Amino acid sequence: MAATGTAALDDRGQLTRAVIASTIGTSIEWYDFFLYSLVTPLVFAKLFFPNSDPLVGVLQAFAIYAVGFVARPVGAAIFGHFGDRIGRKATLIATLALMGVATFLVGFVPGYAQIGIWGAIILTVLRFVQGVGVGGEWGGSVLLSMEWARTNDRRGLIASWPQFGVPAGLFLANLAVLGFSLASGPAFLDWGWRIPFFLSIVLVGVGLWIRIGIVETPTFRRLLSEDRIEKAPVREVFRVHGREIVLSALARMAEQAPFYIFTAFVFTYGTQVLNQPRNLLVTALLVASVGSGVWIPLFGHISDQIGRRKTYLIGCVVTAVFGFLYFAMLDTGVPAMIFLGIFLSLIPHDILYGPQAALIAESFTPRLRYSGASLGYQLASIIAGGPAPLIATWLFARYHSGYAIAVFIALCGAISFAAVSAMKDYTGADIHEEYDAGVAAAY
Repeated sequence: MAATGTAALDDRGQLTRAVIASTIGTSIEWYDFFLYSLVTPLVFAKLFFPNSDPLVGVLQAFAIYAVGFVARPVGAAIFGHFGDRIGRKATLIATLALMGVATFLVGFVPGYAQIGIWGAIILTVLRFVQGVGVGGEWGGSVLLSMEWARTNDRRGLIASWPQFGVPAGLFLANLAVLGFSLASGPAFLDWGWRIPFFLSIVLVGVGLWIRIGIVETPTFRRLLSEDRIEKAPVREVFRVHGREIVLSALARMAEQAPFYIFTAFVFTYGTQVLNQPRNLLVTALLVASVGSGVWIPLFGHISDQIGRRKTYLIGCVVTAVFGFLYFAMLDTGVPAMIFLGIFLSLIPHDILYGPQAALIAESFTPRLRYSGASLGYQLASIIAGGPAPLIATWLFARYHSGYAIAVFIALCGAISFAAVSAMKDYTGADIHEEYDAGVAAAY
């Protein structure tokens, strides 16, 4: 009895360490990714495409920005393979190192004035490497937390904590940009923007130190002991779980596309259309990202009570409606209303993002889970996250109205609603044992 109690305490300790390591690791990875997102409309259009029309320059900069999203499914396939073959822990160490080095090197890239178009080419390569790293990060971080959970009734909450890395990374990136923007003043375009990229290497060192001390998950250790490791997990997951991969990607339309409009395109819209100061927008996003630290785990917990699918469907409806309210508040031109609109914009996202990790990861059997969850999650980057700022920029140039973008957001909500309605809900199921794609929980 005492031995059982000690084992339970050890498991709880490992769960706590796994959740902390996953959350800190994803925070660092997303700091790197969002840092690029923030600097793209503020700096890169002017630094790397100075001879272009301002709107064309923004489109060119966002095209390089989109390369990172195209690379994410590549990273999902590469690291999904190794995550299902050699384990969650080792793979996560590799993704963090890759992402950190690429981000650090961005700070050294010369502008157009120094090396012409080669600056943009180097930036594109580094952005692709960034995307590969983050493409393998999410699935492993979620599994590292979720597969240490011994009970089925708190899995939504536990899996939502690595999701907190998104607002945490967004907060850190905005804080860095705001701080060095104020410190460097007019020199921000020359050298101030580079310092946050240099600092990322320090954060990566901390993240690697924490992750090295984590024990492999019980689920993967069981797969090893039972000799159930799949030789070609990526190929097999498309055969067994092809439907789940497609539905997972479509389910993210309502979450990912609006998110990058709310956190990246808003800087173009706010500064060039509304003529608002950059620091107002950055500060509003800082406050919004702090709020997400409450909303994401809250909606992860709610999904444990009422089911993943039901929670997610509510989020799809809220998102579809909110886009119109969002642009109505921004278009008032009143700083207080703009601030409120940006602050509220992350709540519909968080309704979706809280239960999303568990919703997607639970859909795949353990021996294929890293590959399947990563691919389903990251394929959305091609159809949602990457194109979103480009689509928003084009829609505004074509219709000269934020409401055209709101219609696009509503369409994303409708697509995700249909996809999630077709997904099985595994809330409360035993995810540690192998199961077939056709077996759903009673929920």
